[in-house]
Amino acid sequence: MRVCVIGTGYVGLVTGVCLSHIGHDVICVDNNEEKVKLMKSGQSPIFEPGLSELMTSCIQEGRIEFTTDLARGVEHGEVLFIAVGTPPLPTGESDTRYVEAVARGIGAHLNSGYKVIVNKSTVPIGSGDWVRMIVMDGVAERQETAVSGGGVALAEPDVAFDVVSNPEFLREGCAVYDTFNPDRIVLGSNNSRAISLMKELYAPIVSRQFAEDKSGPTVPVVVTDLSSAEMVKYASNAFLATKISFINEVANICDRVGADVTRVARGIGLDSRIGSKFLQAGIGWGGSCFPKDVAALVHTADDYGYEAQLLKAAVSVNDRQRLIAVEKLQQVLKILKGKTVGLLGLTFKPDTDDMRDAPALTIIEHLTRLGTKVKAYDPLVSQTGMRHGLSNVIVETDPERLADGCDALVLVTDWEQFKTLDYAKMATLMTSPVMIDGRNYLNQESLEQAGFRYMGVGR
Repeated sequence: MRVCVIGTGYVGLVTGVCLSHIGHDVICVDNNEEKVKLMKSGQSPIFEPGLSELMTSCIQEGRIEFTTDLARGVEHGEVLFIAVGTPPLPTGESDTRYVEAVARGIGAHLNSGYKVIVNKSTVPIGSGDWVRMIVMDGVAERQETAVSGGGVALAEPDVAFDVVSNPEFLREGCAVYDTFNPDRIVLGSNNSRAISLMKELYAPIVSRQFAEDKSGPTVPVVVTDLSSAEMVKYASNAFLATKISFINEVANICDRVGADVTRVARGIGLDSRIGSKFLQAGIGWGGSCFPKDVAALVHTADDYGYEAQLLKAAVSVNDRQRLIAVEKLQQVLKILKGKTVGLLGLTFKPDTDDMRDAPALTIIEHLTRLGTKVKAYDPLVSQTGMRHGLSNVIVETDPERLADGCDALVLVTDWEQFKTLDYAKMATLMTSPVMIDGRNYLNQESLEQAGFRYMGVGR
């Protein structure tokens, strides 16, 4: 099938490359000329394991191309994905101006032939009908522009399209894997023709032709109305965020009563009604999805006269949880003014270079305010030279340079390589070998044998 993906961020680029890999003819559109030039050369503008290799292969085989020409993309695609960003506004609602601009642009370039316009961006509930309206406005504006310019009114194009909500459930750092091995595919539309085309598009994924385990059952396809599909996305992320806040609340109680939250989490996680995923206590959630989606759902509830108290509490617990590492440092070091603290990890999760709403930024802000000298090492950030939000931080190039002269280390991001660092050597380089394990990720016994005083969360 012919596909156009508009927007090449984490969702758009991964979607376009993976659809190309399974055999579709894809054009990716972005209005950033430098970014498009980079992608044309075969380089990915984002770090995502496995993406660059797939992208290079698809370019070489001629199944994907990149352009700034929206008109060309719209003309090419039978299925048009809107995959631009919807960043949060200060009020908590999503900023949909980029979605609006794309929808209007699609309308301005629609010609004869049936199209399926897919909302892949995370948009407010009810946006499906709104996108349809904006697309039609774009069609009408094209007519008005022709007349106002002194020309003859254009013949009304035989535009035929339907809007489908197809929310994404990709985890940064695992996005390629998640595309080929999804738990489910959600399609929201009341039009059987649009649903049929989307099922054809995803058929190779549904049948697990590209899955890690090709013998597994077919992927469930959930077909629903537009608003319900949009709600599925928000409800999924809000539930997972709430689950993390729950176990962090339990961890804080464990700290006070002498229980070990890792053992508690295992005990409750074996209950099939609960499950073990997202029961890892630590310093809270961040990133581009959970904070934005929970805030947007709370805002939607407020708009309709309902106070989402549980979701607000989940946010409140998470905000406080980010300061747990600072509190533990104060317990051990007492006065932090004049001390040096090293952070192991900066990104909000491992296997990504994304620092949007990362807990590390909150920790850095509070330590700096308390007069602490902050150093950091991150496997990706230290290599890329990114410094956004890190003006008060010394970013070191290796873990041993990080440890040198530190009064304490805080594990912020659970990168795999942090399990095997030479902690014995790092301890000898520190002023006082203290480890605050903000993810309960390291082996306490090994750290203590290496000479560290170890403190986890809820342990």
